Amino acid sequence: MGMRLYDTAQGEVVPFEPGPTVSMYVCGITPYDATHLGHAFTYLTFDLVIRRLEDLGHEVRMVRNVTDVDDSILPKARELGIDFLDLAAREMDLFHADLDALDLRPAWSEPTATGSIDAMLALIGRLEAAGHTYTVDGTTFFDVSTWDRFGSVAHLDEATMVKYAAERGGHPDDPRQRNPLDFVLWQPSADEEPSWDSPFGPGRPGWHIECSAMAMADLGETIDLHGGGDDLMFPHHECEAAQSEAATGQPFARHWMHVGMVAYEGTKMSKSLGNLVFVRNLRHLHDPRAIRLALMSHHYRGGFEWFDYDIDDAITRLDRLVTAARRPRGPNPAPTLAAVRAALDDDLDTATARDALDLLAGGILSGSGDDPTAASGLATAAALLGIRLDATLPDSWFRTT
Repeated sequence: MGMRLYDTAQGEVVPFEPGPTVSMYVCGITPYDATHLGHAFTYLTFDLVIRRLEDLGHEVRMVRNVTDVDDSILPKARELGIDFLDLAAREMDLFHADLDALDLRPAWSEPTATGSIDAMLALIGRLEAAGHTYTVDGTTFFDVSTWDRFGSVAHLDEATMVKYAAERGGHPDDPRQRNPLDFVLWQPSADEEPSWDSPFGPGRPGWHIECSAMAMADLGETIDLHGGGDDLMFPHHECEAAQSEAATGQPFARHWMHVGMVAYEGTKMSKSLGNLVFVRNLRHLHDPRAIRLALMSHHYRGGFEWFDYDIDDAITRLDRLVTAARRPRGPNPAPTLAAVRAALDDDLDTATARDALDLLAGGILSGSGDDPTAASGLATAAALLGIRLDATLPDSWFRTT
């Protein structure tokens, strides 16, 4: 029957029924620090969607951007005394190593913001021509009063939108703005910041315009699935949708998908609190497959708290799976494969999928059944969850540098 996934804009679980080639845009990182568990949980979620779509016969073109110029990376580079592009390149190498260790599908395309300036300027030009912008003191804003569907992704009241805008990179108190929810498309660069010539004056892009331009350049004006962490739902994705649809007159994304946040032992993970759990540290200590299994004990929409002992159950489960996959016989694996597929189709019910694997492994280890395909069937079902049971893992997966 195909997959059913929660759509943020519709507010319910709905059929996800793309064509043979699926266009997917997943918001990437701003590369100025290490990959933490929140990143891993988000990208694992979309990896599972990709694996199931491929299992259903689709080709998936997943674009994941690199925000290598914005209000986060520039001050970090200044603090470190290095060029912002050197910082981005260094962190992207480490990011790719972490994702490879977790066996996440690579992006079909990985555009950079700095490599997409022309596309951004062209998009802002379309918005200006359509009457959706205004410029004050060299800063060009999107005027949300010109777009009556603003708010149709997140469905938040105005007070909440203003609150989130202030917390997540916006400036609702900026007196230059006609509306507190207006947002920057192009802005003058501060001293020592990179600057590009443009019809709107020299400067650099705002955050939101970057993803719209990169997504449409690689995937077209309408994307099958757009997603990221649920902290991006507003303002980032709301602003993306508004400016993209205002420019093209077409729906920007057919399906919006958001992943819950990860806390650490009861406290939200944050750089300021110094409690981020980094993937490279975990994979130095534990088999990366166990990290995947631990994360999959949680539903992607709910968010969760990570405790250091969470890895213990996953290590035990992985050991049982690997041991069972080496046994010659066991129960018929067909029901397990069907159960894993059904669980993934049910809005990525990964906990149920994990339990289905564990049940078959238990049957094999107990000596139940005489099917010679039990072990290979277990490996096939586990592979749908990105757990390799029949291959030797490269040493590089366990390195921290």
